[in-house]
Amino acid sequence: MCELLAMSANTPTDLCFSFTGLTRRGGATGPHRDGWGVAFYEGKGVRVFLESGASASSRIAEVVQTHPIKSEVAVCHIRQANVGEVCLANTHPFVRELWGQYWTFAHNGQLQGFRPSPGFYQPVGDTDSEALFCDLLNRIRSDSDPGISRQALTDRLVTYATEYAHRGVFNLLLSNGDWLFTFCTTRMASITRRAPFGPARLKDADVTVDFESETTPNDIVSVIVTEPLTTDEQWDIYAPGEWRLWFKGEVVQSGCESVPARSHPHPSV
Repeated sequence: MCELLAMSANTPTDLCFSFTGLTRRGGATGPHRDGWGVAFYEGKGVRVFLESGASASSRIAEVVQTHPIKSEVAVCHIRQANVGEVCLANTHPFVRELWGQYWTFAHNGQLQGFRPSPGFYQPVGDTDSEALFCDLLNRIRSDSDPGISRQALTDRLVTYATEYAHRGVFNLLLSNGDWLFTFCTTRMASITRRAPFGPARLKDADVTVDFESETTPNDIVSVIVTEPLTTDEQWDIYAPGEWRLWFKGEVVQSGCESVPARSHPHPSV
């Protein structure tokens, strides 16, 4: 299976610690060697790093691990290929513009044989994940407008995501740089770090950080992952069908939909 990682924070924060743990699973402690990517929002812009090789041995991933890129929202993915060849065009996260914003999408799961309805957005690669992203944006573009409220848009995202989840495994990260929408059908976990901060140790690397020395008392930083990254913290595990909308590190909307019980396929896009 592939793995997801995202961050929502109330202040520009680097992802070096969590990203280091995730990249080790891309070909070292895990089998996800078929590509990796990370998108950092900076104002209205988005800085994206993508490679079609293993993150554990990537010099570019090493630079990202050691260079503190500050962002309030970040979206990451490591891939174990199932649908689509191993190439840059099939590497998550995918990015498209809608309503003058960059929307970023990463997916964990499989909807075999999925084809998007014709519309403005079309896939460049040949993964079901990118096809899903294009289909989702085409539906939003058709059914909504830039003036839609955040709550109303979230309601529509939940409806669409639930429909996709009835067709296969659909674990989702989606952001426009302002909010972060997450939807779980099989596995997802989160942790929110706030004062008083303490230390944490990665599962996949001999790395410990003392968050108290890296933060201020007002900081709120939430991390969302497929599998918990640390050994000494209490992670909050999503239920199947659970969704959450994150804004500046906090959950501002949430719910749980009825979705079919599924086991996650071992290979994944």
